[in-house]
Amino acid sequence: MTAETTTGNGARPGGTRWSPGSRILWRYRDNGGGHIHICRPVTVVQDTDDLLAVWMAPGTECVKPVLTDGTPVHEEPLATRYTAPRTTMRTRWAGTGVLKLARPGEPWSVWLFWERGWQFRSWYVNLEEPRIRWSDGVDSEDHFLDISVYPDRSWLWRDEDEFAQAQRSGLMGPAQARRVRQAGRAAVEAIRAWGTPFADGWEDWRPDPRWTVPELPADWDHLPAHTAP
Repeated sequence: MTAETTTGNGARPGGTRWSPGSRILWRYRDNGGGHIHICRPVTVVQDTDDLLAVWMAPGTECVKPVLTDGTPVHEEPLATRYTAPRTTMRTRWAGTGVLKLARPGEPWSVWLFWERGWQFRSWYVNLEEPRIRWSDGVDSEDHFLDISVYPDRSWLWRDEDEFAQAQRSGLMGPAQARRVRQAGRAAVEAIRAWGTPFADGWEDWRPDPRWTVPELPADWDHLPAHTAP
């Protein structure tokens, strides 16, 4: 993607932010190595001082990690899931699209999922490093532990087994694990309070029909000079 100079808090020259309809990359570094291993082209819905909202359309070409023989990571036994050699592959996002909501400095993002026909299914709280902005997108690092939240306000932890295994495999030390657990408890308090973003009506949002699916650039894994979160 073409590089642009960014200034404080990820804003481009002149203090502007990404306008609705802009195409950016939502990326994750691998745990421990720091290389980009997940990349998803998305369309900006809203970008303000308080919230970045993006839409990943159905069929978007993405990059995801796989084992070196092409086996999906989740099919590898848990004991060796984070030590087996990996590579990346291009693939299409299957199923319905995903709306992602992220507030600056918050150690999680909230994803909204729908069934076909726009029947709202659930929110998904993805615990992660606060996103760092750069000229063409945001970068983060996944923290394994997640939370599913349902329209009846019930919720449950996800991937606690992977969170534990990541620690056993040396991808997360005790201090970081404590911080992630603390972030998870803070997210649960936000769920119980049923404030932003759960009470904001995002489940009724729909993408602009004029938007097309963003393309995955050839240089999706280039490492830019990052700016503030």
